Amino acid sequence: MLVLTRRKQERIVIGDDIEITVVAIQGDQVRLGIAAPPSVTVHRREVYDAIQEQNRQAAEASAEALQAALRLHAPDSGTGRSAPG
Repeated sequence: MLVLTRRKQERIVIGDDIEITVVAIQGDQVRLGIAAPPSVTVHRREVYDAIQEQNRQAAEASAEALQAALRLHAPDSGTGRSAPG
């Protein structure tokens, strides 16, 4: 991890197209301004973690729904009869 010291209005550049500015400092809080292209998503860590958890739950639900649908449409293999062919 890179650790930098910055004062109010000083900036950090990441790559060619992301710029972080220290906007304000109040007590133990620092306000940051982030300029990034629209293709780059920027979230607070707790929001990012919540999004990841929701995505994980949705993927699990989708996998379960797919398995249930497959069971509904699977040929009945317990009858001992084969499909006409």
